[in-house]
Amino acid sequence: MGFDQYHEPASELSEEVRTFARMIASLTEETEAINWYEQRISIEKDAGARAIMQNSQEEEYKHFGMDLEFLLRRKPAWQAVLKRILFKSGDIVSLGEQGEKAGEAEEGGS
Repeated sequence: MGFDQYHEPASELSEEVRTFARMIASLTEETEAINWYEQRISIEKDAGARAIMQNSQEEEYKHFGMDLEFLLRRKPAWQAVLKRILFKSGDIVSLGEQGEKAGEAEEGGS
């Protein structure tokens, strides 16, 4: 079953852009899976079933992280922004503002 993941004609997109789109789709799917497991775990009463779901959800964390790292290695500006936000203490919005400035500097001020 196919789906439309492109906003431009696929035949006009480079292989690099099509790979990027696939990885974005994969990242989205991993996020959805994490959410679905979170909901299932929150209502599951059977401890054995809940443990299996928690284990499965942890696998999705790994897949999400690998997808994100793949994308970040190909987008230096995106990486510059997220380095200022992720794994930092403090106000998330302020960190986001700093990250945005870092991303603009990485892109050459655009």
